[in-house]
Formats: sequence, C-alpha cells, structure tokens
Amino acid sequence: MEYPQDPDLSALPVELREAVGGSDSLNVFRMIMHSPTLAPGLLQLADAILRGNSLPDQLRELAILRVGHVYQAPYEVHHHENIGRLVGLSPAALAAAATGSTDGLSKEEASILRGTDRLLARHTLDDDERAELLAFLSVRQLADLVITVGFYQLVSNFLNTFGVTTEGETSPY
Repeated sequence: MEYPQDPDLSALPVELREAVGGSDSLNVFRMIMHSPTLAPGLLQLADAILRGNSLPDQLRELAILRVGHVYQAPYEVHHHENIGRLVGLSPAALAAAATGSTDGLSKEEASILRGTDRLLARHTLDDDERAELLAFLSVRQLADLVITVGFYQLVSNFLNTFGVTTEGETSPY
C-alpha cells in the first residue's frame, strides 16, 4: 500500500516548523502538517487532553489504548502503552485494552473499558451506562472521557489513513 509522503516542512510557517522541527518530534506531528491550517488546533487539543484531562492518568490511558486497539492503530498503541506503563497502568489493564476483557481490572477500570467500547460501538451511552460511570466520575471527568475517546478515534483514523509508523523516531519515553 502506498501512503502520502511527508509534507514539505520548509513550506510551513515558522511556528509550525518549530512545533515539529526537533529531532525527537513524533512522526504523527510531522504528518498532520499536511493540514497546516488545522494542525495548530489539533496540537493544542492533543496537549490539553494529555495534560489538562480531569481523568486520572491511568483511566485516560486505558481508554486511549482501547481506542487504538479497536481501530487497529499500532502507532497509537505503541506510544500509549509506553505512556500507560509510565503512569502505572498494570499489565492486566494493558492486556484488557487489547482484548476488551475486564478480567483482573478494578471496578473503575472495567467501567471505563465498557464505556469506551459503548462509545466506539454506538457513539453514545445509555442512561444505565452513564450512571455506571457517574458512580465514580464527576460530570467533568465523564465529559473528558467522551472527548478523549472521540479525539483518539480521529487520531487513529489519521494514523491509519496516512500509514504513520514509528520508523525513524527516537522514543520520548
């Protein structure tokens, strides 16, 4: 399968070149520069989801990994398994993200996994599913979960469409 080439970074405005110019820049950041008008907003949202998310880090990463696995996005899975390990995601949670099985997970982790799967399959939560999550999440955290799942669906679609790999990257983890 042939994928689009890397964008011409020299043709970008200075602030975008600087955003992706480092030797440790991730391939996904270079590839989104195919859309230089939308890229700044996407980068800002990505940063907000990782740094400003009200979900506990482990639950955020569990949801992101589940999206990556369901979307068969190996680039996403690779990076977020590393992040997941850094924030203390257990081996059982890493395995559960791959399979969707809730075996060995805490009640909260199992609920996040089920909620993520429902959002991916049906694009919404019913009253019982919402109540299950709101039993331990605040409304803000539920909103952040839904935004996180939706954002990583977008990212996974982009990665798969453009065939983004880790080739040539130096791991930031």
